[in-house]
Amino acid sequence: MYDAVGEVIYVGKAKDLKKRLSSYFRTNVAGEKTRALVKNICKVDVTVTHTETEALILEHNYIKLYLPKYNVLLRDDKSYPYIFLSNHHHPRLSIHRGTKKRKGEYFGPYPDAGAVRESLHLMQKLFPIRQCEDSVYANRSRPCLMYQIGRCLAPCVKNLITEKDYEDQVSFARLFLQGKDRQVIASLVEKMEQASQSLNFEQAATFRDQIQALRRIQEQQFVSHDSEDDLDVVGIAHQNGMACIHALYIRQGKILGSRSYFPKMPSDAELTEVLSSFITQFYLNQAEGRVIPSVIILGENLGDDAAVITETLSDISGRKIELKVNPRGNRARYLKLAQTNAMTALTSKLSHKMTIHERFSELRKALNLETITRMECFDISHTMGEKTVASCVVFNQEGPFKQDYRRYNITGITGGDDYAAMGQVLERRYGKQMEPEKIPDIIFIDGGRGQLSRAYNVVKPFMDEWPKQPLLIGIAKGVTRKAGLETLIFITGEEFSLPSDSPALHLIQHIRDESHNHAISGHRAQRAKVRKRSALEDVEGIGPKRRQALLKFMGGLHELKRASREEIAKVPGISKALAEKIYDALQHG
Repeated sequence: MYDAVGEVIYVGKAKDLKKRLSSYFRTNVAGEKTRALVKNICKVDVTVTHTETEALILEHNYIKLYLPKYNVLLRDDKSYPYIFLSNHHHPRLSIHRGTKKRKGEYFGPYPDAGAVRESLHLMQKLFPIRQCEDSVYANRSRPCLMYQIGRCLAPCVKNLITEKDYEDQVSFARLFLQGKDRQVIASLVEKMEQASQSLNFEQAATFRDQIQALRRIQEQQFVSHDSEDDLDVVGIAHQNGMACIHALYIRQGKILGSRSYFPKMPSDAELTEVLSSFITQFYLNQAEGRVIPSVIILGENLGDDAAVITETLSDISGRKIELKVNPRGNRARYLKLAQTNAMTALTSKLSHKMTIHERFSELRKALNLETITRMECFDISHTMGEKTVASCVVFNQEGPFKQDYRRYNITGITGGDDYAAMGQVLERRYGKQMEPEKIPDIIFIDGGRGQLSRAYNVVKPFMDEWPKQPLLIGIAKGVTRKAGLETLIFITGEEFSLPSDSPALHLIQHIRDESHNHAISGHRAQRAKVRKRSALEDVEGIGPKRRQALLKFMGGLHELKRASREEIAKVPGISKALAEKIYDALQHG
């Protein structure tokens, strides 16, 4: 369904299209959402499919492509991380995201990267197999610090560990990641006894320490049953026009992790529709490498959509998938846990939303504005003029609107000229055609009167063409630069400060801090890039082979920098003209 400007506002499917469409265009339409939708429909397109499964997949693809206003949307753009055990001669454990192209074994998916890093850190203590990059592993001649502190067996160095001992530790790690802790402990107990009988007490003590560490971990985990299938448990809570869906991931009977989702939804959407849309979008999104478990336990029935969703998920995964409601035993405990987490997360989100609304309301009153729907804040970051980066952060009435955050690499100015940097970023931000809803009500400039005047001179010509006039405000830090002593500066020359406990000031501090952090992280990334690069990389005509030849012939970059043009020209494959370029790049780069 399209609106007057040709934008897709709703995507739906039905067995009987005539009956479904007729239900929208009758005198008494049920639901506020449907009435609002019908009011905006100007055109309807229809695609006929052979099966309901095809229709469900097509609906998912259209929703993902068009993000229609009146559909329930799952805002989840993150790929899920895995623990990857490589297929090398000496296998490596690492974190992996994206498509599974590399040869090896994948364990997961984990709900977030933090969970993977925590697991890898734990694995280093339990089974000290290597986690270093292949380039590091291939070029070691002596064991690294990880070996010294007992976190790696140093397979990179000959004669420190036998092939069998390393392979044993890899096997234990594999079993542990598969959830077979008891099998690992049994094997370690057997090895400990063998070592002690052979009077190899040092090795026996190592196995004993591994067993104790594994037992401590077992005590911390809730294990329901060793033979439990992989399953996801999906709880849902709904309140004040907002829904939270909490997914609990269980693999081999252990809770691998969980995550809360807040789908974007029309205010009066039914709970069944929200859950049905979530399950469809969540599991059909194959680009994220998400694994569909054998059993999905739900807090609500999906109604008429249940059969077609089950059939579609089974077709995609190539095995039978079950959707279950009202489970018993341990599964009922899992569902209760997911429902409790969903309600807790929703309460917290609503509380945060109320706080943000209160802060917006206080700021509106303090600045005597009718409404504030969008604010933007700019900041500049550099070190002694090197690699200047400008940031623009955006807040709407729900707080930070991170998908509209932007960074700008500033070029063509004198290093350290913050006024010129601010002028450039504002021109690049507002110099193009602005959509009316993206024009801010307030533009904050992190700086004093000079920065504000420069900003006003740049933005004023663009503002004259906009349907609304944003308020420009400079945020000047106090003499001591302490939070709470900020002064707000207006283009009229007026200045005033808000009380340190004012919710309006807290909102201004929040947006200012966000812009500062966004700018400084971008600047650090740019600076790190420069410092990792060799000056030779910027010389035209110098590729990897010539670069390697230069460094080998001269004995390193330091010696190359000290060399004359004539000495550089003696390197095989380097002409006098190229030697001139290299010399200039190294002396003045």
